[in-house]
Amino acid sequence: MELTYPRKIDLARTPTPLQYLERASRKWGCGHRLWVKRDDLTGCTLSGNKVRKLEFIAAHAIDHGYDTLITCGGLQSNHCRATAFAGAQLGLGVHLLLRGDAPQDTEGNLLLDHLAGATVNCYSKRQYVAELDALFGQWQQYYSDRGRKALAIPTGGSDGIGAWGYIGACEELLADFRACDITQAHIVTASGSGGTQAGLTLGAALHDLPATVWGINVCDDEQYFLDKVAADAADWRRRYPGVPHVDIQARVIDGHVGQGYGIAGDEVFRLIADLAALEGLVLDPVYTGKAFAGMLAEIAAGRFEDCRDIVFMHTGGIFGLFPQRSGFAW
Repeated sequence: MELTYPRKIDLARTPTPLQYLERASRKWGCGHRLWVKRDDLTGCTLSGNKVRKLEFIAAHAIDHGYDTLITCGGLQSNHCRATAFAGAQLGLGVHLLLRGDAPQDTEGNLLLDHLAGATVNCYSKRQYVAELDALFGQWQQYYSDRGRKALAIPTGGSDGIGAWGYIGACEELLADFRACDITQAHIVTASGSGGTQAGLTLGAALHDLPATVWGINVCDDEQYFLDKVAADAADWRRRYPGVPHVDIQARVIDGHVGQGYGIAGDEVFRLIADLAALEGLVLDPVYTGKAFAGMLAEIAAGRFEDCRDIVFMHTGGIFGLFPQRSGFAW
C-alpha cells in the first residue's frame, strides 16, 4: 500500500535484529518458534521502543517552531528518559512531569533524566492523576511567558504522531519475516500507554504484514487499551487526512497485570533471571518481564496454536531493572 511518511529525525539504530530464541523455544515454546524483535537495541541511552516514536515527534516539534518538550510518566519512565536524551541530542529543552514523590536516591531512569539536563518536577500520585492536564497547561504558559514554545507530549509519546514509529517498524518486520521464512505469526507486545500496540496494529494492516498483533496490558484493563488503540488510530487519521483507510481490530490479553503497574511478582523476577541465563536476553519487571511471562502462560494454555511463529517485541526498559534489584534477592 502506498504510504507517505511525515519527516522524521534519525535517532534510532534501525533496523533492529529479529532474533530466534532456540533454547527458549525448546523450553517454553510448546512446538512454536519464539522470536524477539530487539527494539531494546535502538540505541544506548536512547534505547527502547520510545525512540521510534520520538523520531517523528521531535521532527514535528522542530518543524512547528517548538524549542521545548514537556512530557510525563512515572519516576522510572523509559519514555521520559528517552525524551530527555533526544532533547539533549537535538538542542531542545526538556521538562518532565513525573508521578510519585521524589526519592532520596536518584537511580535508573531518573538518574539519567538529570544527567541529560532535563528539568524534573515530581508530583504525588493524587495530584498527578487529578491535575495532569492543568500541569501541562501551567508549564506551557510558563515557557510562553518567557518567549519560548513548549510541545506537550502525552504519556509514552502515544498519539497519532508517535504511531508512525511502529507503522514504520512493520516494514522492517515484513523484511524480517521474508528473511526468516515466517509466513504467519503472532506479534506480542507489552501495552503500557498503548502507542506501540496502536502503531503495530495500523502498520500490520497498512503493510499487509501476515501477523496478528496482541497487547499484554501491564496496567489498567482490556477495555482501556481497546479504547486507547482506537483513539490513537483516530488521532492518526485526523492529523494525516490523506492516509489510506484501513480497518483494524485491537487485541488485548488481560489478566497479567498482577498487583498493579510497576509491581512484579516473584515469578516475573525468576523468569527474567532464567531468560538472561538461558539466552543472554534481559527483560525488565515493569513491561517486558510481565508481557513475556503472560505470553508464555498463553502459549501453555493453547491460545496461539493456529501458527508456528510467535514474535515478542522487546520494547526495552533495562534501566528500570536496577531500582528493583531487591526482587532478585531470593
